[in-house]
Amino acid sequence: MKEFRKIIEAYERIDFEHQRAALATVVKIQGSSYRRPGARMLMTDTGHWVGAISGGCLEGDALRKARQVILRGEPQVVTYDTTDDKDAQRLGVGLGCQGIIDVLIEPLDHEASVGPIHQLRSFLAHRHRAALATVYRVDGATESRVGQRMMLHNKQWIERTVADSSLADCISHDLSKVQRSGESVSKIYELAAGQVEVFLEAMNPSLHLLIFGGGYDAVPVAHLAKAVGWQVTVTDDCIAHLAPKRFPEADAVVAINRHEAANHLSVDEHTAALLISHNYNYDIAVLASLLTTSVPYIGILGPDKRANRMREELMAKEGWTQQDDERIYAPVGLNIGAETPDEIALSIVAEIQAKFNGRSAGFLRDIDQPIHDAYPIEDEVAERT
Repeated sequence: MKEFRKIIEAYERIDFEHQRAALATVVKIQGSSYRRPGARMLMTDTGHWVGAISGGCLEGDALRKARQVILRGEPQVVTYDTTDDKDAQRLGVGLGCQGIIDVLIEPLDHEASVGPIHQLRSFLAHRHRAALATVYRVDGATESRVGQRMMLHNKQWIERTVADSSLADCISHDLSKVQRSGESVSKIYELAAGQVEVFLEAMNPSLHLLIFGGGYDAVPVAHLAKAVGWQVTVTDDCIAHLAPKRFPEADAVVAINRHEAANHLSVDEHTAALLISHNYNYDIAVLASLLTTSVPYIGILGPDKRANRMREELMAKEGWTQQDDERIYAPVGLNIGAETPDEIALSIVAEIQAKFNGRSAGFLRDIDQPIHDAYPIEDEVAERT
C-alpha cells in the first residue's frame, strides 16, 4: 500500500499541461519474478517514474514502451520472457529470474472520472478488502477492450466498464470469490465472440499496528513499521509518553484508558497489537481488553514468566481459550539475537510480517521449494454463449 500511496502522490504532482503519464501493472507471471502481479509503476514522458515492476531490470524498457503508449493513446501488454537468455538480451534486460512477465501499460487521462488512479484512491480511502478485474488481452470480436475494468469494494461495485455483458457476469462471480479469499488469479474466459484474459486482483488493506506503550523502545518499532508501509497507532494512558514529536511518522498518537482499549480502537483481520509498556499492570489490563476483540496477533514484550503470569491471572478471572493462546506471541519477536531497541524492533516487525504472510521465518537457503507460492493461472476457460 505504501507504493500505491507514492504513485498517487506522484500523479498529483504531475503538471499535465506540460507532461503526460502512463501506468504499468504486472498482470501475469509464469515462473519466477522479482515482483508479483499487482506491482505498479507510474511513468511520465519526461523520463521519471515511481514504483517498480521488477528489481530494476525492466523499468528502462517499460519507460520506452510507455512513451509509445502515450503517443498512441492506447494500452499495450508487453511480455518479458527471461527464460531465454537471447530474448532477455534482445530486450535489453539482464533479469535472470527465469520467468515470463506480462505488463499492462496504459496512458493516463487526467480529465477522466474513472481509471486506474481513481481505483487506487478509492481502495486506499477505506480499510476493506477490494477486488479489481482488469482485461489485459483480447482475441476475437468480443466487445471487450484491453484496460476495461470492474472493481468490487466492500460488496459494492465501484466501477464497471466491461462492455461484454456475458463476460461481466462471469467476472462478477469470480471477483466475489477473489475478494473473499484475498488471493489474486489470472483467468481466461472463452466467450462466443472470442477469448479474453483478465487479471483478478485481490487488494488487501495494509497492516494496522497498534502499539500500547509510548516508551523509548516503541519509537523504533513505529519508525520501522511505517518504513514498510503499515498504518501505525501509538497509545498509552500516560500523556507524558505521547509527545507527538516522539512519533512523527505515526498515523495517530492517542491517550486511552488501559481498561478501554477494545472500546476505542477499531480492529480487524489486518490488525496487530503490541504491548510494549514495561508496566505489568498496564499490559495485563490492555491484554484483558484486547482478548474481547478478534485481533489475530497480540505481541507481548518481556520474558516468558511475565506473559505466563498474565495468562494465569486472566484465566482465573475471565477465562482463556486455545484461540487466545494461538494469537499471543510472547516473548515477542524472532530469535535473531536482538539486544538494542532498534534490533528488537527489527525482530518484532519481522515476526509480524511472517505471521500475517503465513511464513515460518526460517533461512531462505534452507527452503527446498520456491520462495513464493506459484502464481495461479486458470487455464480452464469459462464458457459463456
